[in-house]
Amino acid sequence: MSVGTAKDNTFVSTLVKDSYGKSLVRLTKINRNGKVPTWKEITVESELSGPEFGSCYYEGDNSKIVATDSQKNTVYVLGARNDLNSIEEYGLALAKHYLDDYKHIDEVNIRISEDIWTPIPIEGGVHPTSFVKAQSDIRCTHIQMTRKETKVTSGIDNLIVAKITNSEFAGHIKDAYTTLKDTHDRILGTKIEARWIWKNTAVDFNACYETARKIMLETFAHHHSLAAQQTLFAMGDAVLAKVNDIEEISLTLPNLHRVPFNLEPLGMENKNEVFVTTSEPFGVIKGTIGRKK
Repeated sequence: MSVGTAKDNTFVSTLVKDSYGKSLVRLTKINRNGKVPTWKEITVESELSGPEFGSCYYEGDNSKIVATDSQKNTVYVLGARNDLNSIEEYGLALAKHYLDDYKHIDEVNIRISEDIWTPIPIEGGVHPTSFVKAQSDIRCTHIQMTRKETKVTSGIDNLIVAKITNSEFAGHIKDAYTTLKDTHDRILGTKIEARWIWKNTAVDFNACYETARKIMLETFAHHHSLAAQQTLFAMGDAVLAKVNDIEEISLTLPNLHRVPFNLEPLGMENKNEVFVTTSEPFGVIKGTIGRKK
């Protein structure tokens, strides 16, 4: 513990919060137990917390430290023992392992992202042993487990979508800083990031995930958007209406702009067909939708 003086005032510094762990542990699991093998590819982060780690911070005493290299090995050992039916179930098993085996650990955070692979379609069916990375989006989960409670948050990243009509943005504030004109027919493009909190852990995580993903895509497609905020709420509302096991959902919708290109200097008319894709700057719309108490 550091002790010193600041001007004439004596101070003592103390460790307020601690955590350490291992990031970007990549695991590929081939499950050969069924008739058709399955392929899982995940990235795991483990994070451990507890007051007894303080001696390492204060004095360099490693006697209570579960080495980050050991945490890496644990990912693979439990990966070998676990079918990886869902990243949530695997993450819960990983978190429970640390609390069961190390009594001085108070809290475990496990974060997992999954790249989705599916069998390659071939000759009216699928190939039994060959796979393709199926989509751009990434499934993810965060397990927060203490000795008193467990919280599971799941979601999706990089779900890239766009619609070429049924999207407007008009009626916004017009002042000295405004150049954006009203539009009643624009491209709406975004990269959906979603996180939802489960009511409990007795859930069919895979089925609920597929349902939530499907609902978000369908709502985005069908919804006549007067603003990205309105579409965000409609998506979250639809998920809560159909998936009872989800307590709350947070969505982030960054604008992926396509700006009409001015063809007039080149003697042509742009019939709302030619656009410039821009990456920055971009707006970001966020919202959390919960159930009324």
